[in-house]
Amino acid sequence: MINVRMLTAAIALGASVAVLVGCGGDGAGRAPVGPPAASGGKSPGAGAPPNLAPGPGGVTPVFERSAVPPDRAPRTVALTFDADMTADQGPRAAAGERFDNPGLIDALRTLKVPSTIFMTGRWAEEYPDQARSIGTDPLFEIANHSYSHHAFKTPCYGLPTVAQRDMASDVDRAFAAFRKAGARNVVPYFRFPGGCYDDAALRAIAPGKVTAVQWDVVSGDAFAEDPKKVAEQVLTQVRPGSVVVLHCTRSAAPVTEEAVREIVPALRARGYVFTKVSTLMQPAP
Repeated sequence: MINVRMLTAAIALGASVAVLVGCGGDGAGRAPVGPPAASGGKSPGAGAPPNLAPGPGGVTPVFERSAVPPDRAPRTVALTFDADMTADQGPRAAAGERFDNPGLIDALRTLKVPSTIFMTGRWAEEYPDQARSIGTDPLFEIANHSYSHHAFKTPCYGLPTVAQRDMASDVDRAFAAFRKAGARNVVPYFRFPGGCYDDAALRAIAPGKVTAVQWDVVSGDAFAEDPKKVAEQVLTQVRPGSVVVLHCTRSAAPVTEEAVREIVPALRARGYVFTKVSTLMQPAP
C-alpha cells in the first residue's frame, strides 16, 4: 500500500525526477471567467476569496482542514492536486517527458468535482494553454505552489533550497506566470513545496498576503501502481472538512485518474460534497 513513506520518497526525488507534477485538459468551448487576477488573487465574479487572518507579527497563517466542528459542518471535502514542475526540468520536457495529465482534469470535469490546483509557475510556463484552460474554468481554482518547486526549509527531501531573501519573489513570480498564461481563477493560497516550512518561511512570504494551505489526508498516489490502494487510503482517512493532497502527472502519479474515479462516487455515496479550498475555508453560517 502506498503510504506517507512513499509520498516522502516521491518528494525527495523532486530535484531529479518528474515527481508530483502536471495537469491539463483542453477545456474546449469554455469562456474565460472574470478579470485576470493580480498577485494575491481574486475569485471570478464574487470578489476576494476568504483568507485567514495573519498570525502574531503578521506571520502567514496556515490552513490544514476546516475548523468547523464536524457535528455542525456538512460533509464537505476538498480534493487538491499539486502541479509540480521544478525550475530545471525544462530539458526533460523538451525530450518528451510529460508533466501534464489532461485525462485527470477531464475526469474531474466529467464527474463535476470542484477542485483546487496548486500549480508551480514553471509548470504554467511549460503548459500555458492548459494553465489558461484550468484557470478559466469555474470548476477549478489555481493556487500558488511556488515558481521553482524548491524548498522553503532545509532539509526538505533533497529539494534545492530557495534563499530566504528570495522566497517572496519566488511566490510573486509564480503569480506572474499564471497571469501571463491567462489564468483568471487565481486564489491567494500557497502550498510549500514538499510541505516543508518553518516560522522563518512564514515570515518571508508574509508580504504576499497569502494563506499557506497544507492537508490532513495523504493520498499516497506518488509512484503508486494500484489505484484501488490509493482510493482505499483516501477513503479511510477522509472526515468532514478534510483537505486531500493528490497529484496530477502521467510519469510520477500514473494511477491518480483511476483512483479519483473510485474516490468520488464512494465519497458521494457517504454523503460528501466536494468543494474548492476557498469554499472550505469559509466560516460556517
